[in-house]
Amino acid sequence: MNIGRMFKLIVVSGMALSWSLASLAQSAGAEHKELPPPGGPPKAFHLPQKEKFTLRNGLQVTMVPYGHLPKISIAVMVRAGALNEASGQVWISDLVGRMIKEGGTTSRSTEQVAQEAASMGGSIDVNAGEDQTEIALDVLSDFGERAVALLGDVVEHPLLPESDLARMKQDAERRLAIALSQSQPLAREQFMKALYPDHPYGRVFPTQEMIAKYTIADVQKFYKDNFGAARTHIYVAGKFDEPAMKKAITEAFSSWPNGPAPLIEVPKPISKREFSLIDRPKAAQSTVYVGLPTAYPGEEDYIPLSVTNTLLGGSFASRITSNIREQKGYTYSPRSLLSSRYHDAFWAEIADVTTAVTGPSLKEIFYEINRLQKQPPSEAELKGIQDYIAGVFILANSSRQGIISQLAFADLNNLGDDYLETYVKKVYAVTPEQVQQMAEKYLATDKMTIVVVGDKSKIADQLAPYEHGSGQ
Repeated sequence: MNIGRMFKLIVVSGMALSWSLASLAQSAGAEHKELPPPGGPPKAFHLPQKEKFTLRNGLQVTMVPYGHLPKISIAVMVRAGALNEASGQVWISDLVGRMIKEGGTTSRSTEQVAQEAASMGGSIDVNAGEDQTEIALDVLSDFGERAVALLGDVVEHPLLPESDLARMKQDAERRLAIALSQSQPLAREQFMKALYPDHPYGRVFPTQEMIAKYTIADVQKFYKDNFGAARTHIYVAGKFDEPAMKKAITEAFSSWPNGPAPLIEVPKPISKREFSLIDRPKAAQSTVYVGLPTAYPGEEDYIPLSVTNTLLGGSFASRITSNIREQKGYTYSPRSLLSSRYHDAFWAEIADVTTAVTGPSLKEIFYEINRLQKQPPSEAELKGIQDYIAGVFILANSSRQGIISQLAFADLNNLGDDYLETYVKKVYAVTPEQVQQMAEKYLATDKMTIVVVGDKSKIADQLAPYEHGSGQ
C-alpha cells in the first residue's frame, strides 16, 4: 500500500469523523438531548524500542517491534525519485518503479514474484515519489525472512525487460491524458512550475513526445545511476524475531554495491506574487491554488507553522473552511496543507469553487489570512486544533505502515530519534501568539503565487484585482 496515500486517507477519515461528530452534536443539541462529556486530550505517543544498524555497504536498517498481530511490514526506501530526473525525462523514475514491480527479476518471472508474495499473504508495492522510491511488502510474521529475500531480489536484480516497455509507456500516456483533463492537476502543475522554475520539483508532467522517446536503455541507465546500498534505508515493523530478521537482511543485501551517495539538490523556490489563469471553457467550477514557500521540517518554526496551517485551513474546523464552505457555500472541500520535500516546503490553499464566486473565494481566503496576522486565536480555539492534530498523529501511528512512514519522514529530514516521541508535546507548546507570528512571518499575501483554472470568459473580471497585484 502507498504509505503516503494511506496517511492522507487516515487524515481525511479523521477529519470526516470530526465533522460527523460535530454534526451529531448539533443535532442532539437541537433536540435538547444530553451530550456525553468531551474526551480527554490524546496521550503522547511512545515508540517501542527500535534497533538500528548499518551494513558494510552503507545500507541502513531500522527495526521496530510493533503490535500484537502476527504480521510484518518491510519497506525498502531508496533515495531516488523525481529529484533525480533530467529535464527531458519527467516520469522516468515512475516508469522504472513500475517496471521493478511488474518486470520480474533475473531469477524470477513476474508471475513467480507475484505468486511467492501471495503465498506469504501479501503483494509487492512500488511507489516512486519526489525524493524516494519505496518497495514494500506486508506479510504474515512466519514469512518475514522469506519476504526479505524476495525484496532483496526484486530491488537488487530487476529484469527491466524491453518486452514490457511499450505497455508501460501506453499506460503512462493514459495517465497523463487523464491528469491533463482535470483542473486540480493542471493548477498544481502551474503552481509547482512557478515556485520551482529551474528545479525537478517544478516538472510535474512529461509531454507525450517525451514518453514516446523513452527506451529500455533510458530505464536501465536510471536504475544503474540511482539505485544502490548507499541510498537505501530498510524499515521493518511488526512481530518478528529480531536476530533472524537481522541475519536475513544482512544476507539479502550485503552484496549489493554501494552505488552513488544520495543526490542533494536543495531548491531555491520563488516567493513572489505571480498570477496565472488557465482557461477551461464552460467549466462549472474554478480550481484555486494559492501559496508560497515556507519553513521545512527540521526548522524551528515548522511545528508551530503546522499548527497555524491546521487552524487556518487544514481541518474541517479551520477558519477558511468555515468561511467559504460553511458560511458562504462557495465550495465543498477546501483545504490547506504544508507540503514538504528534502529541506523544502510550501504552504497552499486549494479549493474547487463555484464559477460565479471565484473572485469572492480568493477575497475570503486572503481575509482569513490577514485576520490571523492581526489577532491571535483564542486559547479555546487553539486547544481544539491541538487536540485534533495530536489525535490524528496518534492515529497515523496506529499501524505498521504508519510507523514506517513516520520513521522514514523523520530520517529523510534528519529530525532525530526523539521526533516522534516529542511531537505531541511540541504541538501543545505552541501559543496563540506564536500562531499569529507564524501567519505574519510566512503567509505574506503579497508574495503568494495564485493559479486559477476555470472559464476565463466568466471569471477574468472577478480576478482582475489579483492579476494586477492589488487584491489581497
